[in-house]
Amino acid sequence: MEPKIDFKKSLDRYRGKVGGFRLLTVPHVRYLMVDGHGDPNTDAAYPEALGALYPVAYKLKFISKLQHGRDYVVPTLEALWWAKDMDSFTQARDKSQWDWTMMIMVPDWLNADDVHAAVEAVGHKAPPPRLDAVRLDALDEGLCVQTLHRGPFDDEGPVLEQLHHDYVPTNGLRLTGKHHEIYLTDPRRSAPERQRTILRQPVTTV
Repeated sequence: MEPKIDFKKSLDRYRGKVGGFRLLTVPHVRYLMVDGHGDPNTDAAYPEALGALYPVAYKLKFISKLQHGRDYVVPTLEALWWAKDMDSFTQARDKSQWDWTMMIMVPDWLNADDVHAAVEAVGHKAPPPRLDAVRLDALDEGLCVQTLHRGPFDDEGPVLEQLHHDYVPTNGLRLTGKHHEIYLTDPRRSAPERQRTILRQPVTTV
């Protein structure tokens, strides 16, 4: 058995600095994904998405250890967020207008059959409500800007405003993909003031 891997410690794309933006190239990455819409604080779809993702992710870890001889810490929760008017993220923060995809990374040595087996195992007894919404998909984000935000999610607005309207145009870039958040602390268990979140934005050169 190889040593247990903690991707938050081993992968550069999980690093950021409060108050600073960095450019990096993010490779092709596969995720367990569940889609939804609306305010995560009030819409039942959000906890139901997490209630399906986490059991599959933990079952996949078990399959990896048993069948592939490789153990790892279940990767941290990530999410894509978008809306027709992206200013709803930086100004109005109208969460009822947001679309989202909740995600947990799948290690590259696992395959679609492993994911299917994990979903089947979770569904064997008392399947969670949105288990059938879990899918395996990939992101090819390429060139991105990211920073580390410390504190409540609702305090992200000024940071995103600076990223979108200062750093990006000043450096000859433009926004291309969906706003991506990586929750280095578990949002279900961390006090708002202690939350650490990577804020990532795919970009391209002008």
